[in-house]
Amino acid sequence: MVLDVRCHCQEIQTEAGIGKLFKTTSKDVRTRGYSRPAFKMMFGTVIPSTLSSLTPEQALELANVYLEKGYSARDPDVAFVLCHETEVSLLHAKKAARSARNQTVIEGIATAYIDLGRLLEIHKHGNESQAIYKKGEKLGGKNTGPPTKFARPSEIALNSTAVAESPPELVENPPQSQHQQPKDVTTIPGHIFGKNVRPPAIEFKLPEADERLINTSQLAYCLGILQLYSSTDDQLEPVAYKWLQTTEKDADEQERLHTMATEVIRVFKRNEIKDAKVVAEVVSLAPILNKDAFQDLLREFYKGIDHSGLLDFHQLEGLAQLIQGADPGYLSADDLVKILVLLSNRLKDTHRQSTEHMYQLTLVVSNVLDAMADTKVTGLDREKLHEPLSNYLSGLQGSSDPYLVYQAAYAYQALLCVPDNETKWQAAMRRTGKVIKGVSGLVSAVKGFDLNKFIEGLADIQKGIEGVSQVVVFVKSAYDDISSLTAGGQGFLDCLKEGLSFDRKRDWYSALRGADVLIRDGELATFKDLVWKAPCRRDPAFQWGICQRLGEVASNPMWDTDTRRDAVAFLGEMYRNDEVWGQQASVKQWILNLLMQLSNPSGTGFQVHIAVAETTLQELGMSGNVRKQELYKAYREKGYTSYPLKVVLPEFGSPSLLDRVQNRPDVEGNIRLMRKQRTKEQGDTVYIPPQARPSLQSSDDSRFPLMERVKEFLESDQKVFLLLGDSGAGKSAFNRELELDLWQSYKKKTGRIPLHINLPAIDKPEHDMIAKQLRRAEFSEAQIREMKHYRKFVLICDGYDESQQTQNLYTSNQLNQPGEWNAQMVISCRTEYLGVDYLDRFQPGDRNNQSDPLLFQEAVIAPFSIDQVHDYIRQYVSVNQPMWQAEDYKQALELIPTLKDLMSNPFLMTLSLEVLPRMVDPGQHLSATQVTRVGLYDHFIEQWLERGKKRIGERDLDRRSRVIFDRLSDEGFTQNGIDFLKRLAVAVYKEQDGHPVVEYSQFKDEGSWKDAFFLRKDKQLLREACPLRRNGNQHRFIHRSLLEYGLARAVFDPQDKPGRTIAEQVKDRRRSTSSTMSFEVNDRTQDITAAVEQEPDINSPLAWRSFVNDYSLVQFLEERTQQEPEFKQQLFVYIEYSKKDKKWRTAAANAITILVRAGVQFIGTDLQGIRIPGADLSYGVFDSAQLQDSDLRKVSLRGVWMRQADLSRAHMTNAQFCELPFLTEESPVQSCVYSPDGKSFVTGLDNGYINVYATSDWEIVQSWGAHSEMVRCIACSPDASQIASATWSSTVCLWDAETGLLQGTLENSSYVHWVTYSPQGRHIAAAVLDWTVQIWDVATEENIRELQGHSDQVLCVAYSPNGQRIASCGLDSSVRLWDVETGECFRILYGHSEWSRMVVYSPQGNQIASASDDITVRLWDAESGICQFILTGHIHSVNCIAYSPKGDQIVSGSSDNTVKLWDVETGRCRQTLTGHSGTVLSVAYSQSGNQVASGGDDMSARLWDVSGAASRFVPSGHSAGICCIKCSPKGDIVASCGNDRTIRLWDVETGACRRTLSGHNNSVFFITYSSQGDRLASGCYDSTVRLWDTESGDCLHIFIGHSNIVESLAYSPRDDAIASASDDMTVRLWDLSAREYHRTLNGHMSGAICVAYSPNGHHIASGSIDGSVRIWDVGTEECCRILVGHTDWVRDVAYSPQGNQLASAGYDKAIRLWDVEKGECSATLVGHSDRVICVAYSRQGDLLASGSWDMTVRLWDVATEQCQAEIRNFTGAIFGIAWDTTSDDDYLFTDSGNGSVLKWRVTREGDRCSVCLLWCATNGTLSITGASFQDARGLTPDNKQLLKQRGAIGEPEHLLRERSRKMITMASVVSQLKRSPVGTVPDPSPVPNTSASQSEQGEQAA
Repeated sequence: MVLDVRCHCQEIQTEAGIGKLFKTTSKDVRTRGYSRPAFKMMFGTVIPSTLSSLTPEQALELANVYLEKGYSARDPDVAFVLCHETEVSLLHAKKAARSARNQTVIEGIATAYIDLGRLLEIHKHGNESQAIYKKGEKLGGKNTGPPTKFARPSEIALNSTAVAESPPELVENPPQSQHQQPKDVTTIPGHIFGKNVRPPAIEFKLPEADERLINTSQLAYCLGILQLYSSTDDQLEPVAYKWLQTTEKDADEQERLHTMATEVIRVFKRNEIKDAKVVAEVVSLAPILNKDAFQDLLREFYKGIDHSGLLDFHQLEGLAQLIQGADPGYLSADDLVKILVLLSNRLKDTHRQSTEHMYQLTLVVSNVLDAMADTKVTGLDREKLHEPLSNYLSGLQGSSDPYLVYQAAYAYQALLCVPDNETKWQAAMRRTGKVIKGVSGLVSAVKGFDLNKFIEGLADIQKGIEGVSQVVVFVKSAYDDISSLTAGGQGFLDCLKEGLSFDRKRDWYSALRGADVLIRDGELATFKDLVWKAPCRRDPAFQWGICQRLGEVASNPMWDTDTRRDAVAFLGEMYRNDEVWGQQASVKQWILNLLMQLSNPSGTGFQVHIAVAETTLQELGMSGNVRKQELYKAYREKGYTSYPLKVVLPEFGSPSLLDRVQNRPDVEGNIRLMRKQRTKEQGDTVYIPPQARPSLQSSDDSRFPLMERVKEFLESDQKVFLLLGDSGAGKSAFNRELELDLWQSYKKKTGRIPLHINLPAIDKPEHDMIAKQLRRAEFSEAQIREMKHYRKFVLICDGYDESQQTQNLYTSNQLNQPGEWNAQMVISCRTEYLGVDYLDRFQPGDRNNQSDPLLFQEAVIAPFSIDQVHDYIRQYVSVNQPMWQAEDYKQALELIPTLKDLMSNPFLMTLSLEVLPRMVDPGQHLSATQVTRVGLYDHFIEQWLERGKKRIGERDLDRRSRVIFDRLSDEGFTQNGIDFLKRLAVAVYKEQDGHPVVEYSQFKDEGSWKDAFFLRKDKQLLREACPLRRNGNQHRFIHRSLLEYGLARAVFDPQDKPGRTIAEQVKDRRRSTSSTMSFEVNDRTQDITAAVEQEPDINSPLAWRSFVNDYSLVQFLEERTQQEPEFKQQLFVYIEYSKKDKKWRTAAANAITILVRAGVQFIGTDLQGIRIPGADLSYGVFDSAQLQDSDLRKVSLRGVWMRQADLSRAHMTNAQFCELPFLTEESPVQSCVYSPDGKSFVTGLDNGYINVYATSDWEIVQSWGAHSEMVRCIACSPDASQIASATWSSTVCLWDAETGLLQGTLENSSYVHWVTYSPQGRHIAAAVLDWTVQIWDVATEENIRELQGHSDQVLCVAYSPNGQRIASCGLDSSVRLWDVETGECFRILYGHSEWSRMVVYSPQGNQIASASDDITVRLWDAESGICQFILTGHIHSVNCIAYSPKGDQIVSGSSDNTVKLWDVETGRCRQTLTGHSGTVLSVAYSQSGNQVASGGDDMSARLWDVSGAASRFVPSGHSAGICCIKCSPKGDIVASCGNDRTIRLWDVETGACRRTLSGHNNSVFFITYSSQGDRLASGCYDSTVRLWDTESGDCLHIFIGHSNIVESLAYSPRDDAIASASDDMTVRLWDLSAREYHRTLNGHMSGAICVAYSPNGHHIASGSIDGSVRIWDVGTEECCRILVGHTDWVRDVAYSPQGNQLASAGYDKAIRLWDVEKGECSATLVGHSDRVICVAYSRQGDLLASGSWDMTVRLWDVATEQCQAEIRNFTGAIFGIAWDTTSDDDYLFTDSGNGSVLKWRVTREGDRCSVCLLWCATNGTLSITGASFQDARGLTPDNKQLLKQRGAIGEPEHLLRERSRKMITMASVVSQLKRSPVGTVPDPSPVPNTSASQSEQGEQAA
């Protein structure tokens, strides 16, 4: 059966206009044609699109509400509409109630149906009422009596003149019908539009399941029925009803139809040519699209218009039709404004082009403005858009095209109405085809169109605009004033312009909007009434618009014949009847033009109406007076102008978009096979959902569930998710689980296809990798093309590092580019594979390689927590049934050292669970078991091979295979397997450059290196037993780390016996060895000769490939180094041989890299002439090392410790220190900034100068004395042409950046503290101390706005990136956000407790950062004002902050002299940069983001290379200065504390950090041990004393009582009390047994800053800022003696071990020794050139060590009072020194001035002391003081400057050269390795400081 589908005549050109079919054809039924909203809101705006979400009870209640309103409605049309709404609600309620089996609701529905039938009967709808009665009776209702809930029918009266919202009144006689013509309407012949009609209709056949569709309109019709109806709805035609019932049961058919609609849109988007047919076809689908699809289509039209060089008519028209028929809510205010801006810009671009272009654009602008009025656009800044647009539209009145002029006038009127609340159209203005809420102030909110109310509203508009007495004023507009078109000088266009207004609002616009709605819905009788009654009826603009609409009706073949004849007749009536319509010449000519166009066979008229139009024209020629006939004659002779009437829908293209969709190859079958195969491959494995961190620097408390985050990513608009993790972290396991999860949720035809791509297995994945992977899955080329164009993928790319990629796969594969693959990418990579600037490899970019960080996300898989480990163990035991039970594993986890750390890695945990049972010897205590990473792999490989041997042996082998297997077994199957694994690993690295996948084809690879591993039978058996995986012809290790392990074992296998011997080593009396490998060591009692009989293996992998950057491989070799002295010996031999022959340089570079990473320290080692190009010496220790003539090209020296090293004549081309020199100024640097183009760097100084540096060479290019006062702030304009400066004055100066000439000044009312340019550079905002923010125009130098609101001085101001907002902060601690345009403060951010120093916007504008004196940085959400993070870490005021260009980091500078880098996403501190010796006042990021500059009051601007901030190195030293060092009485631990708020415990022998104690919230100033060493006390800046357990690391108690900083502590010898000295001028005693305060010792006149117990515990000594030392009697707690002598602070006191002497360190540069008994000063030690900070006695008490601000440590002979040695070349003041009091030898521990801890051996040689550095726990700070780079080659100027600034010297020091003959040789190192502790080179030489005279020492220091 063919169904009748109604289409809207106005929108027939773009959509099918499909309507709902009812069985009845009664002329009174107002069945509407409708635009696209009808599918979503068919029953009016009162019923939401979410009706299906209502419960049965709610739907019934809604129906009763409609019913009640229907009974009270007086307008029959309104009542009828409400009846319809009632029925719809009852249908839903019935369906829902039946599903829920709710009999109560069903009974209520039956009753409502009966009442509905009565209401229909009252309004003369008999047929409908009978059908409704039957429905109610079918449900059990009874048709008896009056309505159950409403007024009696006899009491209902209809009054068409009443306002619908007024209360119902009972009247006896019903009034006239609304549509009865008023008396004077008879002037319009009654036969014209005498009744309302049905809109046009199109016929469609409903398809069978899987039947090919005819066209897209048929598809839209089918989907419309599915969306709007249910199978219980009996209002459909029988055929449609049956089709719906069948289709509702066929989910596949529904999905097919929906998929085709989606695919049509996708084909349209990919179609390069979007002509009229293509546009018409896709727009016809618009009514059935959901909001997302509609928005997608809208964006496509927007993009097409925006990107097209020439204006695209067809897309313009499509955009207009989309907007015109938009569903309420589908168009947001932002959408409309964005479109309007685009069209406004295109209007300007189209200036002076064809009027056709202009007309089309103006038409779309009109539609957009209509929609803006409909959707109540409010709160927009219309001035910027309104004014230029209105001016432009006004300017079009000068056009020569009359249609363009009229359309411009229409658009202008629409523009004027948008901001006018009185004339806003409601969003539901007949757009649903059912309900008009109307124009605000024109139509009451009723169901139906109240014509009288509408006319009254139009009259109100008219009154408000012009007054009642004057409607329109025309100048010479009547044709009576025109003699002829030529003689009168007034043509058609002139007549038209006189009737159009471009200066004020007119009511004709609103009237035409109403007329459009009525024509569209077939309400032609009402339309005639509106035209007649409208107060603007005689307005020529209104008449012009009415004529245009009548012409379109007449020319539209979809209307019935009578309607089209009536339209022509209406035009003729308007021409004839001057009394009614006036004599407007433009209108008369326009009517003639339309009729002539309609009568033209080649025009838009159609054959059936040519005669009608021609007859009408002939009749009009004889009407009117002579003037009118002359006008007619002249116009007929001139001929008509073709007008683009919108009449019919263009035919769809051939093939149509739908044809292309239906002709696509099927891919679902292959996808199902791939899905089945991939899910089958997963198998039963143990899987624990991993946690992840946002970045490498993030802490564990920032963990999140990785799967949840990835799913959030997949639902977002982001494109790339980078998954990082160490080797074995679980990346591949997660990728497999993600793929499985996505396959389980896959929806065929529409779902995203998960595609797992093993990158190493793809040849050149940087090009077309998706197609390559699909070909591997046996998809055809046609299927691949199909999926490329129409499907979306989730790419799970595994093994970026294994494929050895360096390219951005997203960009190189052109993902999501036009015509390319639509995909999101999850890509995994090992962390160690990436360098510093790795983001460019992954961030999405366009064809121009412009990356977008907002489309990118990354995460780092976190190590397993202990709970995850336990969960994994439980699952593992359950699945695999191993020898051990879960409790056995958990016990091992607790008792075996390092096992917890190893098992936090999933792959290592798997290995551990496999091999632990066999690694632990029976009867051995678990705590004695040593487990390392390489040890796990050793046991795992052996166990795997043994299982493989057993498995092969149990097989039924052929005879040849059995013979080979037996031979392999006899020779040692496991050892043969290990040898096979090693050889294969070597071959993979040598032949394939480490690419892990080996493809072998016997025919193709015959004779290649692969035959040795894959062809021979014996190798085949070994291969089957090895941990390899095979996929077709591809072979690979089951895990990448096994390949690296194999190569590492090929480098050194503990089971191999080396084929070389080393001469016997002989110990001398000092337990050291030597050899004559290259030189002799003379400082020995005998010379030892050693020789190497055989040179190293040149075939070792170390010799032919650099592994410096292969972190995982080097990690295996590190552990071998630490476990196998023989391997360490081999590495030293490689280094030694590199001196002789450059062929060993690769091996030497690998060797020294491995040794450095293994913790070997080269202290005093002779490395002269070594060749190690490309080695990584980062953070290595080379104190006093000899590196003369060495090849150090491309060597990484990041954070290296090279104090006093000699690098004379070294070749250092491209050596990387990863730091930059600082700039020295003559005054404190108050402000610094990079220019926007990155070419310049500008500093503003305290002395009033401004210096400009070129960043290419850091030379000053401009310098001028800008001010007489301090330059407080400088800012560069966005174009880098101008510099603004602010001083402690009220003037802001503007300087030419190139010449330094003053260009202008901005005078303020008070001192200016800060200035900044707006993003466009047109304005400057100034923070002024009069509590205001001033905004200036740069060009005019005028103040344009003042922002008031702060309650104290404003210190900083910042623009948002879009320039629309300003943030300011100041002394009132608040941050205020301002609207730049209005000057209003719209939000205040509270949170800081002290002054807010600085505020900045993030580059994206979504975040604000503020710095404060409360030592915090706060990050705020820019929209909500919520504080997201509080960054804590600085210990003094934070003065300055800046965002990185990407917005992912923040840099801050503080009064604590440090610069810190913060991660924005986690709020964690990524790096602390130390170097300033004073307050940091300013910070800035370079444009690349790789540099940070900081300026401070130390008169320097420091440049930091932050590109390496993501280094894997974890510093063992303190991240800030050390405050105190103490050695444990046990002698095994040395403790240190510092400004980084931590206490660190170091192993005395190795220097390894055993534990870090955290808990203090500020600097820890002092620590002290109990006599047993099991307790440690700490004093802090926060005025507390904490007590710690040194074994567990737990804080046992916090003592609170001091009111100021705790400076010093002392444990009583009996461990029963602690004494604390504080800046509050007291010494407090704390009772440890009761753990409470005991007593306060008062007496100091100023802060007490040091304290010490006497050895017998009877006395306490304390020193003070007042310069005195007080001795207190512990028993009486009284001061028994005051020692006076120092002239400045007493910074430290120490008792001698005998207790008879007390040493005090003073800020007067002296150390005083006091006789305790006498209270007299027995000696004064003078030698330090600056303040003395600390002192300590040696174990015997014969030596006293002192540290000073002069950056030296001195050793004093207590007896002779002479300085025995001086240790120099530290990088800062020495605050911590301590002696090891448990060893027979003298060992001294000091800090280095930069956070490192050093251990020295002190040897007494007669009256001399020699000091030898044993180890250094560095914190990663570059230390090169005293190092010599004399004649070093290849150093860049920057490096030379850096070395000079860091204390390096041009020539070796005299003593350094003298000691060069006594350095350790490499051979002596080799000979001692088996006796030396791991991590150090044995027996280093003393530092070049011996006992010397004061003058000699001074000379050396100089």
